[in-house]
Amino acid sequence: MKLASLKRGGRDGTLVLVSRDLTRAVEALAAPTLQDALDVWEAVRPELEKQAAALEAGEAADAFVFEPAGCAAPLPRAYQWADGSAYVNHVELVRKARGAEMPQSFWSDPLMYQGGSDAFLGPRDPIALADEAWGIDFEAEVAVVVDDVPMGVSPEAARRHIQLVMLCNDVSLRNLIPGELAKGFGFFQAKPSSAFSPVAVTPDELGAAWDGAKLSLPMLSSLNGSLFGRPEAGVDMTFDFPTLVAHAARTRPLGAGAIIGSGTISNRDADGGPGRPIAEGGLGYSCIAELRMVEKIQAGEMTTGFLSFGDRVTIEMKDPEGRSIFGAIDQTVEQYRQPA
Repeated sequence: MKLASLKRGGRDGTLVLVSRDLTRAVEALAAPTLQDALDVWEAVRPELEKQAAALEAGEAADAFVFEPAGCAAPLPRAYQWADGSAYVNHVELVRKARGAEMPQSFWSDPLMYQGGSDAFLGPRDPIALADEAWGIDFEAEVAVVVDDVPMGVSPEAARRHIQLVMLCNDVSLRNLIPGELAKGFGFFQAKPSSAFSPVAVTPDELGAAWDGAKLSLPMLSSLNGSLFGRPEAGVDMTFDFPTLVAHAARTRPLGAGAIIGSGTISNRDADGGPGRPIAEGGLGYSCIAELRMVEKIQAGEMTTGFLSFGDRVTIEMKDPEGRSIFGAIDQTVEQYRQPA
C-alpha cells in the first residue's frame, strides 16, 4: 500500500490510499488519519489493503487525482522522531569539517538524536528560515515508521515492527551545530522542521529492494535542477533499521507512529576514499556538508556554499524501471518572516 495525508480535516490531515503510479487516490474508510490507523494497525490493515486493491483495479468510484502539492507529511506530527546516523562515512566527514575527531565506538554504537516532531513539513512546503548565515543544508534520508515497540526489543524482533517506509529531508543548520554541541547537550536550534515524502509505503511495495533491514536503491538528490547525489541506500549502511529501532527502544518503548531515520545516505568511493562529486563521475552526496569536506581534503578549502534563499532541493527514489516510489520531496528555500 501507499498512504498519504492530505492537508484537510485538521492538524493530522486526512488519510488517503494512493495508487502505485501515484496518479489516483481515495479517502481511507478504516481510519481518518494515519496515526489512527497505526494505533490499531493489525485491525485496520486488512480493510486498508482491500480498499487499495480496489483503487489499483480501477474499481474505486470515489477516486480522485492525487496531487502531491496538497499533501502534508504522511504523519504531519508524530509522537516520536528519532534520527540515527547509520552511514558512518557521513559522520566521519562532517566531524572532520568542524575539526572533531571521531571516536572508534561510532562504528559499533549508533548515534541518534531526538528531533522535533510537532511540526513536520509537507513534501512541497518551503524551507522557511530567517537567516542564510545559519548554514542551511539538506539531508536526504530513508525513514521507517513502527507500530508499538516494546522496550528492550532485539534487532531480530524489531524487523516485525517496521510497518512503513518513506523519504526524509532532515534540514540542518550547519553553522549552529558546533556551538550547540559544545554545550554538551545535543542538537536543538540546529535542527529545524524536517520534511517527508508525499507517500509512505508498506515494505511489500518495495519488492526485492527491501530485505527487512535495508532499502537497496539509489537516493536521488538535485539542487536547482542539477543532480547532486545518487548514493546507494543499501551500501555503507553500518547500522540497519532493525538495529536502529532496537537502539531507540533500549530503555523505553516506542509508541505506534514513531519515526526512525537512517541519517544522511553516504557512500565511500570505489577506491575507499570519501566519495566524488557527480561531475567527476562519482555518486555525489546527500548533503552539501560532505561536498564541502571533500573540497577541503582535495583543495585545502571549502568553496561550495550552503543553501541560499531561492534554492530548490528535490529528493526522490525510483524503482529499477524508473518509476517514482514515494513521490518527490520538492522544496524551495525561503526567508521566514514573522507574522504580523
